[in-house]
Amino acid sequence: MNPFVLVGGGLTTARAAEALRSEGYDGDVVVVTSEPHHPYERPPLSKDYLRGEAERDAVFPLDEAWYGEHAVAVRTNETVVGLDPAEHTLTLSDGATLSFSKLLLAPGSTPRPLDVIGTDLAGVHYLRTLEDSDRISSMLLEASLEGVGRVAVVGDGWIGLEVAASARSLGLDVTVVGRGSHPLGRVLGPEMGDFYAGVHTEHDVRLLRRTSVSGLRGAEGRVTGVDLSDGTQVGADVVVIGVGATPNIGLAEVAGLDLRPASLGGGIVVDGTLATSHPDVYAAGDVASIPSLHYGRPLRVEHWATAQESGAHAGRALLGATAPYDKLPYFYSDQYDVGMEYTGWVDVPGGYDDVVVSGSVDTREFVAFWLLDGQVVAGMAVNVWEQMERVEELIRSRRKVPREELDAFVS
Repeated sequence: MNPFVLVGGGLTTARAAEALRSEGYDGDVVVVTSEPHHPYERPPLSKDYLRGEAERDAVFPLDEAWYGEHAVAVRTNETVVGLDPAEHTLTLSDGATLSFSKLLLAPGSTPRPLDVIGTDLAGVHYLRTLEDSDRISSMLLEASLEGVGRVAVVGDGWIGLEVAASARSLGLDVTVVGRGSHPLGRVLGPEMGDFYAGVHTEHDVRLLRRTSVSGLRGAEGRVTGVDLSDGTQVGADVVVIGVGATPNIGLAEVAGLDLRPASLGGGIVVDGTLATSHPDVYAAGDVASIPSLHYGRPLRVEHWATAQESGAHAGRALLGATAPYDKLPYFYSDQYDVGMEYTGWVDVPGGYDDVVVSGSVDTREFVAFWLLDGQVVAGMAVNVWEQMERVEELIRSRRKVPREELDAFVS
């Protein structure tokens, strides 16, 4: 029998491999990753690992020894360039072929490029891989030790703000360039976007809103500044670009697997078991457009919990499990002294009509609820811990929750 093959170098494939072995499967399992490492998780890359506060081992959910002890072959530095579902074969970049009995596609995402002049200058970075984080960290830590350094972050989403917080925590001068009216506005809306704007402003981060980048300028091959659409310039010794990511669906597209339209989030179409339009090919993690039983529409979520949960779910499904995936989206963020957990899903701006806050925004200890027609559709806990199960219960109940009940949620 040909092996089960797991394509991807992230948390998704690690959890899928782990699930296969924990469920008792003793057949051949092969992980194929284009990176030089065993599968690792990415959240620390913009947080404690970036600041030099976490060791490299902390990013690996399973240590290298685990793979050997559980007879899981890991083929690093190998890129899959072709997929023939009918023949059950993969083509690798060196021309070799790899046969499979069942396949999991979890190739993750690629940072969306900033289409301006100057992105090839030294000192300009995207953050996706362990090596990306190492390079940025080296520059930030060196600048911090010297007591100088100007960092420009292009993009005010989660990656951008976490990098900004890490750089500012190291004592560097930080400017965030955002196109929207509020940081994180596309995810949280203006109410909680303003909260995070306040957090960064208090830490002396310069937040530029409704601003786009027209180009990057440099001297002697190194970046020196960011040119803005209004004709002004931001000086910068380091530029980190975080303007979103694109799911790596090229392999699935060439293979003829069904894809979700961009209007529904894009990605590879899967059913509740995470099977694609070919019954022996599954998809999970960033690339998977998964039907949500609760929200009644497909969701493609690029966050740690989806990688973790969908990877394990796919591993069980490869062995024949038929239970539908029914996890609510969940993610977390740590910026300065503000820790946050979020669960649920909101289609900003039209997916909610009210935000109710329980607790105190001023002291940064609260839970925010997004409501639509009186029903809680998402919740975010800030510096209030072990509340996600209660928030999820409210979401799943679908009941109209009295405002007084929400007001009293944090006592």
